[in-house]
Amino acid sequence: MTWSIVIHEPENGAFAVAVTTCSFAVGASCPHLRAGVGAVSTQSFTNRYLGPAVLDGMARGLPPAAAIEGALAGDEGRHLRQVHAVDRFGRSAAFTGANCVDWAGDRTGRNQSVAGNMLAGPAVLHDTLAALAINGGTPLPERLALALEAGEAAGGDRRGRQSAAMRLVTTEDFPDLDIRVDDHPEPLKELSRLLAIWRRDRAPYLDRQPRKGNPSGVVDMDATEAAWRAAGMDLRFRR
Repeated sequence: MTWSIVIHEPENGAFAVAVTTCSFAVGASCPHLRAGVGAVSTQSFTNRYLGPAVLDGMARGLPPAAAIEGALAGDEGRHLRQVHAVDRFGRSAAFTGANCVDWAGDRTGRNQSVAGNMLAGPAVLHDTLAALAINGGTPLPERLALALEAGEAAGGDRRGRQSAAMRLVTTEDFPDLDIRVDDHPEPLKELSRLLAIWRRDRAPYLDRQPRKGNPSGVVDMDATEAAWRAAGMDLRFRR
């Protein structure tokens, strides 16, 4: 009851999942990412164990198709599942169970995959992919938002809309971007609003936070206080 994008950006090693549905809190269950390994979305009567299992397989060197097959091997509900993934080599694969609710299907390509079920029709995935291609020069998070909006304009989830999420990792063990709309009459509009706030307030400071290359991050109190003053805030560290 969902459609989603899994994507890899080889230029910077980013992996991302963008997803929307007419169910509550899709971001709590569908997206799974691991820096340096890949991105997975597990959906349609979602089995959340599948995401980590597929990532574990890809981390061992399995291509996405084999990793998905291995993860589903012991799942008695595989006929109801939909899973798709992309790895660090740009390989992608998808599985749509035989009993997923129509319209259900997937489209895979180099560095990306789009899959959905209980959709208005195949145009949802077609237009999502077309928007990804047309907006190729746009930063990845905004490109994903535009692609979901294109799929929504083509009919989206045929039950309606309720939640959306976007998660992105690059080099770290935690996401650079992790925004969720759990319950909203226009979840994609709200997701874009939150993305704009992230772009303004969080993205410029990612390189100042603790990261593998600098585990303590930027801790210069004088520089931080100067930035606060420049922003009109009268804040000071205790000394």
